[in-house]
Amino acid sequence: MARLFGDLRVTISADIEDNAHAAFARSPFDARSPFDESVAGLYQALLVPILFEPYAAEMAILADRSKPGSVLEVAAGTGALTRALRGTLDPPTEIVATDLSQAMIDVGAPSVTMSRTHWMHADAQNLPFAPEMFDLVICQFGAMFFPDKVKAYGEAERVLRSKGRFLFSTWDSIEANDFARCVDDCLANLFPSNPPDFLRRLPYSYFDPGPIKAQMSSAGFKAVTCDRLELTSVAASAHDVAAAFCQGTLLRGEIEWRAPERMSEIVDAVAERLEARHGACPSGSMSALVVAGRAA
Repeated sequence: MARLFGDLRVTISADIEDNAHAAFARSPFDARSPFDESVAGLYQALLVPILFEPYAAEMAILADRSKPGSVLEVAAGTGALTRALRGTLDPPTEIVATDLSQAMIDVGAPSVTMSRTHWMHADAQNLPFAPEMFDLVICQFGAMFFPDKVKAYGEAERVLRSKGRFLFSTWDSIEANDFARCVDDCLANLFPSNPPDFLRRLPYSYFDPGPIKAQMSSAGFKAVTCDRLELTSVAASAHDVAAAFCQGTLLRGEIEWRAPERMSEIVDAVAERLEARHGACPSGSMSALVVAGRAA
């Protein structure tokens, strides 16, 4: 730890719609607001096993190919990828997991307490590290949320050693991700005049390889690749999937804004739609892009 941190610088539809108009008049919801502890806890308990753990295992294998001695993870969330890295990389590898949300760190950090694994609150667009500190910077499903992606990628390039790698994943389109599309379709039916758009607007909005490669190149990365990785998501119940999306993401605020005190009914409606499409123990396809680049 001393070596690594020595350089650290500091039918309910109509009724719901009626309630929605009143809620909009009272209080606008900012979907960029940070996760609070209640959302972070449900994110960890429900969403991570359904969506993030399958990709974390694959990302950890890719990370291990270059045998990094030091790894910086940005937008680590509650540590799905952090745990996979710790279980896959060589034991001496130093891992620093960072996130902008302290609530996510508070939920995730207790699950990864092994030596040479450190947690920090940090903004990917303004990293508190000296240049050339890490062999690998990695990020799983966080790039979509960076307001200035080129700046965040430039920060990754700055803290990488020469020839170090930046590796990140981003969701493919919502149409290529079964559970997310089903949730989005159901909510559009429940709120026909003003459907919640969080899923399309942020997590499933950044999937065009052309601009992604151009932004990486603008930040100084060489040999940029962008590959599609398709996996299968399996859940214990349709209700788990519905609760994961509706209560374990920032979609929760958009729903509560439109339909105060109706969350349980909405989760049940979404679960019914999911079960009809994907079964009582649902299985659905997932698609993401895995982007990699090399520092100069």
